[in-house]
Amino acid sequence: MQLNGAEIVIECLKEQGVDTVFGYPGGAILNVYDELYKHRDEIRHILTSHEQGAAHAADGYARATGKVGVCLATSGPGATNLVTGIATAYMDSIPVVAITGNVSKDLLGRDSFQEVNIAGITMPITKHNFIVQNIEDLAAIVRKAFIIANSGRKGPVLIDIPKDITAAETEYVKLPKYRIRKLPKVDETEFANAMEVIREAKRPLIYAGGGIISANATRELLKFSKQMDIPVCTSMMGLSSVPYDYDLYLGMVGMHGTPVANYATLNADLIIAIGARFSDRVAGNRDEFGKEAKIIHFDIDASEISKNVASDISIVGDARYILKHMIAVMGQTKHSEWTTSLKDFKKKLGLPKPKAGDGVDPRDLAVTLHEIVGEDAIIATDVGQHQMIIAQYYQFSRPRSFISSCGLGTMGYGMGAAIGAKIANPNRPVILVSGDGSFHMNMNEMATAVSEKLPIVVLIFNNRVLGMVRQWQTLFYEHRYSQTSIDRATDYVKLAEAFGGKGLRIKTRHDILPVMQEALASDVPCIVDCWIDKDDCVYPIIPPGKSAKDIIIGN
Repeated sequence: MQLNGAEIVIECLKEQGVDTVFGYPGGAILNVYDELYKHRDEIRHILTSHEQGAAHAADGYARATGKVGVCLATSGPGATNLVTGIATAYMDSIPVVAITGNVSKDLLGRDSFQEVNIAGITMPITKHNFIVQNIEDLAAIVRKAFIIANSGRKGPVLIDIPKDITAAETEYVKLPKYRIRKLPKVDETEFANAMEVIREAKRPLIYAGGGIISANATRELLKFSKQMDIPVCTSMMGLSSVPYDYDLYLGMVGMHGTPVANYATLNADLIIAIGARFSDRVAGNRDEFGKEAKIIHFDIDASEISKNVASDISIVGDARYILKHMIAVMGQTKHSEWTTSLKDFKKKLGLPKPKAGDGVDPRDLAVTLHEIVGEDAIIATDVGQHQMIIAQYYQFSRPRSFISSCGLGTMGYGMGAAIGAKIANPNRPVILVSGDGSFHMNMNEMATAVSEKLPIVVLIFNNRVLGMVRQWQTLFYEHRYSQTSIDRATDYVKLAEAFGGKGLRIKTRHDILPVMQEALASDVPCIVDCWIDKDDCVYPIIPPGKSAKDIIIGN
């Protein structure tokens, strides 16, 4: 059948099972929006306040579901406003397809109104991007974009479509939804070598990352850990892949990781990395990380192997496939002396306790939040001290329940991401934990939450400073607080009400439980202004570029 380009875009989205898109209209993509209007009963469009919010919402939707998130934007500033969101998804390997309109082909390269080379701009931060030159190629390009975004190491793909392409017509043939390409088989020789090293290890440690969640491999990870009696630590991206109360779980590793997880990296004789990067926040001093250990690295992306920390054995492949293979060929074993020593260490040196007194300790906020909502909730965060407090103290039990910008560290990410997560999971509580600095960056998306009737709860850790940057100034810059005091006069209760939501405030420890309960019972978006001490610091911390031996435990 003959269809125009806009019709083909919508039909291809329907082919791929897309039921929700996030975006903001404009002239260059208006043909697509006109067609979307005709299919509004099949594809829900969420109008965000800003294109960056749309990109973050598509990202949050993808993290919460495992499906591909989709966002739309017009040319020029509409397209460039997506860039931070695309980069965020790229750094965390999140499948997103961004569709942008552009000026007509005859206007390209002429500095036309709202013209920009968005494909060139986003080339370093996408798995792939496309400029559609011919209407005959459009359907194949859209289909290919979804395959690329959701296969291998997942990530964002951009499709830039000139306006005249969306108006032109061609023959369209409907096809079934793509199927992910078969996973490559692992190198059997290297695999056998890896299994032998694992069998011989006396103090093995599993380091699990976001690849576990991406591959839906939580069950296999736990089965392998139990079978081999191997303790597990996670990266921040790996949070929620292991239940907090799992007997062999040590917590998050790295700069703000638990003392026991970092201790384990110092004393292990084998580190088994599965679906995890050895980023600077984890490895710190790369020459010192895991110095006493052999390192086996399993990852779907060959480019990550030995990028930061040299591996002794490496296997490229899907985490779930590899874990299933290991479970099948390995017998049961025990490492009682090693696991007992770690449990003893954990008892002696855990995370800092909340401070006594009437003041609001952010650790109490995290602990109380979990006590109220339990494992059913989805917790989104912005970036800063509050992010690390949640990572340390919130007790995640369910995969895809922690949504945060871990690689790029995007302040302002959380509001859009929470919207995407709530759209994807309307029956689950969704809570955004933010800081006053982060919240100011994209608080306009509160309007989106109200318009869409999304009862998201926003906890603002309000310390009137840029907390994490100020903490570094305290520890490493001799208290020179350059431009980190943001003691703004914003009344978050009135702000919430102005948007059409609800506003509450927590001033003392005694307010925490009743106010949180009231917020979570709200049927409209609710902002909770939580007053915390500007001098509160997140501990432990490993200074940048240092090793776990240099960890600062704090108070």
